[in-house]
Amino acid sequence: MTERYILSIDQGTTSTRCILFDHGGRLVSVAQREHRQHFPKPGWVEHDALEIWRNLERIAPEALAQAGASPGQVAAAGIANQRETTVLWDRITGTPIGRAIVWQDTRTDSLVEEMARTPGAALVPERTGLPLASYFSAPRIRWLLDHVPGTRERAERGEVLFGTMESWLIWNLTGGPDGGVHVTDVTNAGRTLLMDLATLDWDGDLLAFFGVPRAMLPEIRSSTEIYGTATRVFPGVRIGAALGDQQAALFGQTCYSPGETKCTYGTGGFLLMNTGTEPVRSRNGLLTTVGYKIGDEPAVYALEGSIAITGALVQWFRDGLGLIGTAPEIETLARTVDDNGGCYIVPAFSGLFAPHWRPEARGIIVGLTSYITKGHLARAVLEATAWQTREVADAMHLDSGLALKELKTDGGMTADHLLMQCVADVLNVPVVRPMIVETVSLGAAYAAGLAVGYWADLEGLRRNWHRAARWVPAMDPGRRAAEYHNWKRAVERTLDWTRPGTAPAEDHGPT
Repeated sequence: MTERYILSIDQGTTSTRCILFDHGGRLVSVAQREHRQHFPKPGWVEHDALEIWRNLERIAPEALAQAGASPGQVAAAGIANQRETTVLWDRITGTPIGRAIVWQDTRTDSLVEEMARTPGAALVPERTGLPLASYFSAPRIRWLLDHVPGTRERAERGEVLFGTMESWLIWNLTGGPDGGVHVTDVTNAGRTLLMDLATLDWDGDLLAFFGVPRAMLPEIRSSTEIYGTATRVFPGVRIGAALGDQQAALFGQTCYSPGETKCTYGTGGFLLMNTGTEPVRSRNGLLTTVGYKIGDEPAVYALEGSIAITGALVQWFRDGLGLIGTAPEIETLARTVDDNGGCYIVPAFSGLFAPHWRPEARGIIVGLTSYITKGHLARAVLEATAWQTREVADAMHLDSGLALKELKTDGGMTADHLLMQCVADVLNVPVVRPMIVETVSLGAAYAAGLAVGYWADLEGLRRNWHRAARWVPAMDPGRRAAEYHNWKRAVERTLDWTRPGTAPAEDHGPT
């Protein structure tokens, strides 16, 4: 019998990948292509949506060719995408309206500050579960409508469309100007500040508040259903899933029960906890978000805590300080000492994210004495990621009442065994890493496979999950409490560093 596969498209911040998975959830082939990062002004980050589409046109056939497979052997395709990145395009020509504004972009900071002072601002967190912040899509849509002449009028007539990256790719795959399907899923729609978290539909009051025409918006669908059939790139293949990348990782890590939690460690860190079919409103600095929605079943919600700097701190230690030559060397260096020597590093390079949300904070190294060596600093770098994870995990417990029993991890930093042991020690729960580390791509594949019956149910997907490594807590409880107390004292010293009226250091823009 001819082997059949699921094709996963992982459209990320720096590259797009296509991966074929088989029925056992094993990676069969992978093709990848990076796209350019555009920094036209300080704080501005842009992508060329056409470049990303053309990259997909190239790499999807490569992934199939590597496996010796034809489109006819692909049961379905699923898409995971960088969240919040905003694309506007011409429905008639298929041409983007300028470059996409990336989730990292901060050009809308002043707009958001202005909107926060206007009537109706309180509706945003109430309806969406998210703060009014430039991190999300709606302010970017508003900025483009205000700054590109003629766009608002055309958007009101439905001639200009909005989408996050999965919408853009699905529209192009299903025909583009010739009948392309204009849809998004609940996990991506929920990150726009325009969707009501309870109804899972666009909210008229929020559309009015942000000044976004309904005619330009995609139809909101579940994360797992057949949106349409591809007419280009891999003709005849059904597109059966779309999820934001962190929700895809939650799905790929098979966190299908309330309390199950994953953390993706990359440049930053993203913790998501499954909280069940009722949204949990955070009172402790977390985001309430949709985890996933399977077909007609009720949506499953999650609490999310984002950490700005995890792997980026190791990169700074390597490139900024020159204390190591390669990122993996930090583990070797940290193992030259038994502890941090009383030194703590809080990497608030551009403020603190969850659970503090203090943009004025700045990074700090405390506890320096002549005893401290670069080995102690290396250990403090790794422990910074562990303690930041602990802060978010504590906030999740306070909000949800759900006890963390185990943390599933993925991302590049999980190759550092000392770091994983540190995380287990400070959380006081086991930390596990799966055999398949491409959990974002795997989650999109699992969701698409469910939509077409390639996999029967969630229990079947759980059976595909296999553990590669496990770390159990080994830290003395008294030491854990004392170290956490010291970490919190260090965090306090980062606050209020940049205050209104003080002269900031010269901003040289992105590098």
